Parts: sequence; structure tokens; C-alpha cells
Amino acid sequence: MKRDRDSSSVKRLVELGYEPFERQNLFHRSGAKYRLFGGAAGPGKTKALLMEAVLQAWNHPGAHTLLLRRTFPELESSLLHYFRRDVPRELYRSYNEAKHLVTWLNGSTTRFGYCAAEHDVYQYQGAEFLFIGIDELTHFTLRQWQFLTSRNRCPLRGSRPCMAGATNPGNIGHAWVKSLWVTRESAAGMERPEEYDPRDYEFVAARLEDNPIYANDAEYRRTLGALPGDLKRAFLDGSWDVFAGQYFDRFDVRRSVCRAEEIAFQPWWPRWISIDWGFEHPAAAYWHAQVIGSPADAPDSDGEASEARAAGKRVATYREFVTHRMAPRELAREIVARSCALGAGGEAGERERVDAIYLSPDAFARRTDEASIAEQMGDVFAAAGWPRPTPADNDRVGGWMLMYQMLDAGEWVITSNCSELVRVLPTLVRDVARVEDVEKMDGDDAADAARYGIKTRYSAERSGAVRAPIEQRIAERVTSVDPTVRAIQATAARIAESGKARPVKFLRRRR
Repeated sequence: MKRDRDSSSVKRLVELGYEPFERQNLFHRSGAKYRLFGGAAGPGKTKALLMEAVLQAWNHPGAHTLLLRRTFPELESSLLHYFRRDVPRELYRSYNEAKHLVTWLNGSTTRFGYCAAEHDVYQYQGAEFLFIGIDELTHFTLRQWQFLTSRNRCPLRGSRPCMAGATNPGNIGHAWVKSLWVTRESAAGMERPEEYDPRDYEFVAARLEDNPIYANDAEYRRTLGALPGDLKRAFLDGSWDVFAGQYFDRFDVRRSVCRAEEIAFQPWWPRWISIDWGFEHPAAAYWHAQVIGSPADAPDSDGEASEARAAGKRVATYREFVTHRMAPRELAREIVARSCALGAGGEAGERERVDAIYLSPDAFARRTDEASIAEQMGDVFAAAGWPRPTPADNDRVGGWMLMYQMLDAGEWVITSNCSELVRVLPTLVRDVARVEDVEKMDGDDAADAARYGIKTRYSAERSGAVRAPIEQRIAERVTSVDPTVRAIQATAARIAESGKARPVKFLRRRR
């Protein structure tokens, strides 16, 4: 559990020729098992991480410590650079250039390493480290962090194994790092989220002005201030809400999220469900409705109608179910049980009618018994009077782009009870190798499930597989603002839809 370290264990830092800044000192004095230092650029986080490893090694003779970056060039230009520049040669016995291993005078060691590939962390399997420090922690995945925690152990009497990270906001690990340290909650993708204990975590936030070297450097501040909006907020302000590489950078909760009771749900609205199947990783299901007309014009807290409602949404995603380790039939039964139609006030009624169920394509090939996952779930849905699931459109690039465009145009609203989707969407980052796509990450199941629902329905409508309700088809033909003309257009549209309109036949002159 978190407690401040005794000052005597930290005073050796001065003996090592290192005088920490105020925020660095707070980081070193923290007794949390897992510490995070940084936020904005320039507060001296890399130097603090290096000296923490040195301190741990010096205070515990015979201990092993580990410092990591994601790639070797990054390691070379940061941690190794600081080590060669700032750690006096007389403090250590040897440094092995090939192994990047420091052996201190008391027999302790510090290893500098990197994990360019996801599975590179397994090179440390069987090892044990009193301290593990990870520079730019958001470059690492949750699974890499979780594996490394299993290597954080030490048999030395009186030792207290701990880990620390230093980072700016952004990159593939942004979501899980933000969850564990900033919002202090279990991260998406954790197999046992109930074991998360916020008392083990401490975030020491620091900004540019916390480093006396850069606090009055007007030129460096101007450089950061000239960065694009997302980079500026991350590197200058240390914001965890907008960051470099963010895919849905226009996502705004105030604009795209509303309460379910603010939407006047109607019984004739088409509804469908999209599901991302998972057992070891979470399964996620979302309920969608095509909005005919405009959502309720209930005022915001500031008294003004939000763009999300005033724009007249075309799709509302209004319910979610995210679970873990649930068998296919049980998952289908839970989805059916949660499918109660919402009335105009958002209240639940009898079981709603579902037009289609879109299921992740892998569920049609994978089998857990004699039937595929799709077949098992389909049996339950059919018994409830619903259609069997069809394979979802897995066009990732097209799906993400469609979601982005609909959010930007105000054509997609998400209700606030879809908390996992609302949390995940703004954390998705672009794939560096394929910038039109989203980087795969732990906990992105909610976004994948929503993408299946949005993209597959759009594709079905474009192909004619899904025909809009007659009320919508009529409404689309009524375009005038004049009441009389609107009435004429509506009547003409009803006649056309009823099939009463026939082309005029002209009489032919007989020869």
C-alpha cells in the first residue's frame, strides 16, 4: 500500500550527485508500489526514472533493477544518454556495452533493455527485479505491463519491490495508463478488474514549469506552443483528454452523448444489435436504432439545445453489454433478457423487435462444440422470435471513417449508459503503419462491436438489403418549408409508396 518512503532512503540521491527538483523529489519519496511521473514535456521524468533505479540498486546490495524503452534507438537517446552523461564512473564497477548492464560497487546491477515487439518482454521470464522503470510507458501495452509486474520481485530481506513509469499522454498505451493512474480505475482488458487497488498507484503530475531549467526558457515554451492542437495540449499542458495520434479527435461528449430519456424512442424505429464475440477477451454487444425525425429537444444544463439533439440523429446507440468468459448461448440469453423496448421517456417496456443481428465474422468459423458460436447464439435468438445473426462487415478502415464522419456531422448519438463505448472511443489511436486504420489495443472490443453495427447497417442500406420504413421514405420526400406544399408532397409520397401511382399511358395513333 502507498506510504511515503523514509527520508534516509532518499538522501543518498544527493550523495550520488543528483539534486532532484521538487516534483522529482515527490516522485522519489512516494512509497506506492506503482508510480507514474510526468504528463507534460520537460519536467525531468527520464532523469528521475534513471536515478530511482540507481537509488534502489545502491540501497539494496545484490539487487537487480531494470530500465526499459520500447525501441533501442529510443533507449540509446534517452536512458543510456543520461546514464553516460550524469552518472559518475567511480560509482559503478563496470558497464557491459554488449549487454547494457551496469554492475555497481555493492554487487547490484541495472540492466537497460527494450521491447520492440509485443513478446520481447518474455526475454525476462525467470528473472527477478527489485525495481522496474519504464520510460514513455504509454508506448507499451497493458499485457506487457502485466507480464513485467510478475518479474517485480526480490528475495532480499527488507526490500520492497516496486515499479515506476514516466510518460507523456498519447500512443497505444494511453487508455490503460490513464485508467490506472489518472482516473484510478481498472483498465479495459484486465482479466480480473476486481483485483485493481487504487492504493497501489500514485500519479505525480509534472509540467514544464516544474523543471527550473526550462521554466523560464521562453524559446522552448514557444516551440511547444506552436505544436498542433493535440500535441500542444499533451506536451505543454499534460492533458490526458486530447493527444497526438488520437483517431476520434473530434469526439466531444457534450455533442455526441446524451441521456436515453432525452430521445423520444418510437416503436416503429428500426432496431438492430451488433456483437463482437469474445471469451478470453471481452464480448461486447450494442443496440442501435434508426431515428425517424428528431430526438427530444430537452435543454442542456446550460439551457440550450445541444447539437446532438438539434441535428436530428440518424442512428442512436442506446444500450451496451460488455462481459467476459461467457459461453455463446448464455451470452445470447443475456442479450435477449436485456432487450426491452424504450418508450418516449426512456422507460423499459416489453421485449423490442429487432430487425437484424450483426455478429463478428470469426464467430461463424469458430466452434466450442458441435455447432459454431454463431449457430449456438442463433438458436437462442430464433427461440426469442429474432433473426439469426449474420456476419458483420469487417471493413476496418471504412468502418472507422464512417463512424468519424457520422460523429463529425452529428448523425450518430450515443446514450450515456453506454459507458464503455464512451470511454474507449476517444482513446483509440491511428495505426502508424496504416494511418487510415485504428491501432489494435487491449480493451477495444466495445469500439469494434459498435463499428460492426454502424458499418454493416450502412452497407446493407446501400445495397438495398435493408429498406427504410415507409414513414422515413415519405419524410425524405417532403422537402418544402411551405405547409401547403408539404401537404401536397406528403400526399404524393403516400400514393407513390402505396403503389397507386402509375405512369401515364399515351394513346398511339393507328396507322
